[in-house]
Amino acid sequence: MYKMTLNVDGMMCSHCEKHVNDEIKKRFDVQSVESSHTDDTTVIVAAEPIGEFELGMAIDAAGYKLLSLETEEIG
Repeated sequence: MYKMTLNVDGMMCSHCEKHVNDEIKKRFDVQSVESSHTDDTTVIVAAEPIGEFELGMAIDAAGYKLLSLETEEIG
């Protein structure tokens, strides 16, 4: 499993978080996805890592901007 922590610019409320989460779930096979507009982060857990370009495209499609991505292998 892999944990990907994204720094996302532009989320202002829980509705924004839902937009990002829904777009990630629609495009990728993920175990979980949770966004926080207060921390400007989205945390994804998936069986395989997802590339920065692909995640950036999904975040852009939701109307936001991916600033950075950190991937770590877990459990």
